[in-house]
Amino acid sequence: MTFTRAIGLSCDKIVQVIVRGLALSKIHPNALTLIGLLINACAAVLLGMGNFWAAGWVITGAAIFDMVDGRVARETHQVTRFGGFFDSVVDRYSDLALLMGLLVYYGSINRSFYVVLTAIVMTASVMISYTRSRSENTIPKCKVGFLERPERIVLFIIGALFNRMAAVLWVIAVLGNLTVVHRMIYTWQQTKHLEDAQLRGVKEAQPARLGQTT
Repeated sequence: MTFTRAIGLSCDKIVQVIVRGLALSKIHPNALTLIGLLINACAAVLLGMGNFWAAGWVITGAAIFDMVDGRVARETHQVTRFGGFFDSVVDRYSDLALLMGLLVYYGSINRSFYVVLTAIVMTASVMISYTRSRSENTIPKCKVGFLERPERIVLFIIGALFNRMAAVLWVIAVLGNLTVVHRMIYTWQQTKHLEDAQLRGVKEAQPARLGQTT
């Protein structure tokens, strides 16, 4: 067993204990999702004040709620279509709240370049989720790309705790927009396959129809 695998299993056991405890408390999964948003809002205030180290730990706490809400729903048999929708919407608000905190901070210290960079990251974060949602109205799945939400949150925590937020913003700006492009290309490829298959089906059906009419 590798070292990283051992860490992953240990963390998963801790999460399982938390999930069981929350399941016994009978708290609704949607309430956990909302609590995560409120914690992220506190982190956004800390980011706006420039207190990155404290914000990093608060974001870590919010991430725990983000990890367990779905598991608690499954553990307590409260999985619903609305729950998945609600979780997705609240996640977008959480992401944007953190980035708005950075906008306030960089604006307050007159770093206009990083205000623009944060806005680019904000756009990428929204477009990553939008392209997947819009794509899956056309094709079954579009879970591709370099940078999904868990990776972005981990990068955000690293940037806050180690005071490397500027570097993290560059990484998310570049890889985030590459993820959007990747999803656009993947959707184009998949829709082209579907359209080609439909066209072949129409061409194969035409001789059969002609044979029936003669």
